[in-house]
Amino acid sequence: MQAFIEQLRAIVGDAHVLTADADRAAYELDWRGRYKGRALCVVRPGSTEEVAAVVRACVAAKRPMVPQGGNTGLVGGGVPHADGDEVLISLARLNRVRAIDAANNTITVEAGCTLAAVQAAAAAEERLFPLSLASEGSCQIGGNLSTNAGGVQVLRYGNTRELSLGLEVVLPSGEIWQGLRGLRKDNTGYDLKHLFIGAEGTLGIITAAVLKLFPLPRSRVVAWAALASAEQAISLLAAVRSGCGERLTAFEIISRQALAMVLQHIPGTTDPLQDVAPWYVLIELSDPAVEADLQGVLETVLGAELEAGRLLDVVLSASEAQALALWALRENISEAQRIEGVSIKHDVAVPVSSIPDFLQQAGAALQAQFPDVRCVAFGHVGDGNLHYNLSKPVAGDNAAFIAQTEAVNRIVHDIVAALGGSISAEHGLGQLKREEITRYKSALELGLMRSIKEAFDPAGLMNPGKLL
Repeated sequence: MQAFIEQLRAIVGDAHVLTADADRAAYELDWRGRYKGRALCVVRPGSTEEVAAVVRACVAAKRPMVPQGGNTGLVGGGVPHADGDEVLISLARLNRVRAIDAANNTITVEAGCTLAAVQAAAAAEERLFPLSLASEGSCQIGGNLSTNAGGVQVLRYGNTRELSLGLEVVLPSGEIWQGLRGLRKDNTGYDLKHLFIGAEGTLGIITAAVLKLFPLPRSRVVAWAALASAEQAISLLAAVRSGCGERLTAFEIISRQALAMVLQHIPGTTDPLQDVAPWYVLIELSDPAVEADLQGVLETVLGAELEAGRLLDVVLSASEAQALALWALRENISEAQRIEGVSIKHDVAVPVSSIPDFLQQAGAALQAQFPDVRCVAFGHVGDGNLHYNLSKPVAGDNAAFIAQTEAVNRIVHDIVAALGGSISAEHGLGQLKREEITRYKSALELGLMRSIKEAFDPAGLMNPGKLL
């Protein structure tokens, strides 16, 4: 074992092989404190070639590997198991922006770049990289790709898969696949990059990517609207899409319970509207034109909806500070929940038209079996992705409720499946839903996935026990 550790040190340097308990601790625990493992060591390579050499050493020693980005995941995909056999490979040192091609609207970055760093590099060239998540200051591009992250602007720009043109990947054999092509058309066989996007590090380690850029927005307006029902939110989405077209960047739904937690736990937040409503939506329009009259366009659409009685109330941002304050109410929901305590979390997707049906059916079924259940529902209603998190208000009751996670999941996930949805919209499967997904994917589909895993990683050393 010591000889193996010394081999890793020879590849990346003594300072970048962490073996002491205290040095490994931050890598072995997910940010929510739900998953805690124990790695044999943490290795921090500084280049793609070093990643490949580490992988080859692990293969020769028959040591399983766990690739890790910013460790901001929600399903335990980047956390080692507890047996202490796995080598955790942190990509944090691969953090260089390799190139920006403004004319081609692409940026080539290494996997350890934080999402915020990529956004900033694009903005410096007057371009937009539109992927936007609450964890963007710490999550890394490699993790975003490995989980096919979504975020708040999927409605306009698509998720990470749609934002990717090419990848560089270290395969489970230690070979380097060079697929860093900035092409929007390349019809030459299987599009291999899509196998690695969303694979959660089970097929290889993404070390770099070519990503799409867009014109930098010069103007934007944000609205916060109160509604009586989720059905009204879907109708409003259609009206805003028709009236505002491609300038619609985000359309988020927030339940009153979600907003109440933010107001209670996040300092400096205030309710934008005087009266309480069951549901709210946050709407953003943006445009590359400096003088775009987004305020007027959105006022026209929302004014008609308000006059028709399909809205209860609405406020529009009159400054960038007000826009940021409205977004803070949405972006701090997860942090408020963390402060509030443990809940049973769901990241589901259904057709946009089925969101009201899901909320009604799931709410009724859960109340029938778990009286007084508290639902914090919010998410990207524009693309059908809801975060549906459940708890009990009293700590003692909640502990007993959390122990019923399997029964709760069965209710929620069965309704999602019946509506033609997915039990994981943007967080992935990881450890959390690895077994659960077997209820909802066909044997044929699971068999095809296992065949792909076997073809790429016949020894089963790449992030074992995740996703499959």
